[in-house]
Amino acid sequence: MGSGAHDGSGIGRMLRAPFEGRTWREFGYLMLGLPLSTLYFSLAITGVSLGAGLLVTFLGVPVLAGVLAMCRGFGRVERARVRGMLGVDIAEPAPIRAKKGGAIAGMAALLKSGSAWRHVLYSVIHFPWAVFAFCVALTFWAYGWAMLLYPLWFWVFPAFTDQPGLQVFQNDDYSLYLDSPLAIAATSAIGLAFTLATPWLVRALTTVDRLLVSGLLGPSRLAHRVSELESDRGVVVDTAAADLRRIERDLHDGAQARLVALAMDLGLAKEKLTEDPRAAARMVDEAHGEVKIALQELRDLARGIHPAVLTDRGLDAALSSVASRCAVPVRVAVDLPSRPAAAIEGIAYFTVSELLQNVSKHARARTAGVDVWKSGERLLIQVADDGVGGAGAVAGSGLAGLAERLDSVDGLLVVDSPDGGGTTVTAELPWRAV
Repeated sequence: MGSGAHDGSGIGRMLRAPFEGRTWREFGYLMLGLPLSTLYFSLAITGVSLGAGLLVTFLGVPVLAGVLAMCRGFGRVERARVRGMLGVDIAEPAPIRAKKGGAIAGMAALLKSGSAWRHVLYSVIHFPWAVFAFCVALTFWAYGWAMLLYPLWFWVFPAFTDQPGLQVFQNDDYSLYLDSPLAIAATSAIGLAFTLATPWLVRALTTVDRLLVSGLLGPSRLAHRVSELESDRGVVVDTAAADLRRIERDLHDGAQARLVALAMDLGLAKEKLTEDPRAAARMVDEAHGEVKIALQELRDLARGIHPAVLTDRGLDAALSSVASRCAVPVRVAVDLPSRPAAAIEGIAYFTVSELLQNVSKHARARTAGVDVWKSGERLLIQVADDGVGGAGAVAGSGLAGLAERLDSVDGLLVVDSPDGGGTTVTAELPWRAV
């Protein structure tokens, strides 16, 4: 039954494709592409040739700079056309900024811009492709619909000409006309095949256009990577600032407040030492208990910054220690050939710590498991529980914040948490061995 439904859906898509708005938009994109591309090609070739010829004088520099600026304008038109007709949003390339002010500096920045020269390249190479795509799409589209609808218009030939139908072949002794019922039906069937196939052909042609626009008119991979790194740096800075605020708050509200109270209690005990030794001894005993609590809080705080067991013994021992403090029994399996870089090891530790905290607080699970292994040049972490599920990395959640932290080091977080089916969170980090 599943296969039949799938086939029916596929046939339905094929039958709908010639009438879908997407198909007509893509066809219109190809038809509009030829006149625009002809304009781009003509102006770009003329401008570059003129500028190159004038380089023996200073006039060639402003001419070339003007051509580059013009081609960047063509790029804006093409990105808007792709966005409006093909539904693909291509990011703007980085703006061209001169290090110093003035027209000369601006022209120099344009001439040095790889993005601007890519726009010129697009204006040149897109023209032959636009000619090819226009001819192929229009031919298939026109012939397909004309043959499909041939039964409706074949009467034109006997009514207005001396031919019984459309002539497809002729030599000295024989002529073949599409005039019999069988020939008319066959022509319509062939037209149907063309009409059904043309939307997919048009889609393939526009895919090439998408690749050309994204590859030549969008930001370069280097610029995109720089933008990603700037964003990741912001996440790292915000995370570090949040951690510092948390440490300051924990010190102020926890150990610091307890130590202040302890100092006051010891001061009172000192005053009572001569007057009421028993009361002083009782106060010293209470202060001793407070010292133990303060020390434990400081140890917990230090463990939250970077646990000593992680530095000394690695992830296996550190994660076993974290698992022992979880509210449910946790199985830990660490299979690593060596230790990764300290920074990656620390992120892996705190990732598991936070995920196990979520298990303790929200999962209502009976058991959980932690698996850590190396795959290629990646460190894989998986934390699974048999709880109520329903977790998700929605904006503002702890999992979303954790995903941002991992992304800042080229990591990845995947959450699989169906309602009632438990939760499995898989984290992936670069290995970066020591």
